[in-house]
Amino acid sequence: MTDETQPSPPAPNETVELIKTVVIALLIALVLRVLLFQPYTIPSASEEPNLYEGDYVVVTKFDYGWSNHSIPFSPPLFDGRIFSHAPERGDIIVFKLPRDNHTDYIKRLIGVPGDRVQMRQGLLYLNGQPVPREGKGVFMETGGSGEVRQVARFEETLPGGRKYLTNDFGPGGDLDDTQEITIPEGYYFFMGDNRDNSADSRLPSEIGVGLVPAANLEGRARIVLLSWSPGASLLKPWTWVLNLRPSRFGRILH
Repeated sequence: MTDETQPSPPAPNETVELIKTVVIALLIALVLRVLLFQPYTIPSASEEPNLYEGDYVVVTKFDYGWSNHSIPFSPPLFDGRIFSHAPERGDIIVFKLPRDNHTDYIKRLIGVPGDRVQMRQGLLYLNGQPVPREGKGVFMETGGSGEVRQVARFEETLPGGRKYLTNDFGPGGDLDDTQEITIPEGYYFFMGDNRDNSADSRLPSEIGVGLVPAANLEGRARIVLLSWSPGASLLKPWTWVLNLRPSRFGRILH
């Protein structure tokens, strides 16, 4: 026989209150994710030198209005966009891959409806005119290939004045020369900043991105909140600190 007392089970009303608190918290988190902000981890090197694999970015959901793809699992609740706002050339945007309407992609918006887009010998042409670019030097990067190599860096300036950096591994790339494409109403043309390592709108939707419907836009990437170098893993707690890249924390995206 023992004098120890056993904890009594929670009263029914306490259990109900606990469940209500959890449900309310989940609903608030869902509303924030759908309407305002969404975290996104960069899975590849296609946006180097502006976004690196392992960057943890914040995406704002209200810039372009909302579609069914703004909601987790993209339920077919409605067509088109609510409170739609047109994106601008140069925005870095998260969107659903058109061929499956499930996979999240992140690329830079290059062509808007009515634009004519073409690559000629590695140069970007919009509406028949070359997009100005200025050389920024040669750097050593993996570019997503795993092998460190030289990469030329350029600063492009889109019509309207938006500037951003691109990487180029040199002439002769598979996507350095393309047919001119006219962007139809309701669609957008995206490219990766790492021009020679990006499956984007230069490739048809069967093997790349193709043209992206307006309804597939999820939001605009705004800031690198945190960053870890490749090799960090939830299953390896020591990498949570050792693989941190503090120099990238708080980086505003242009």
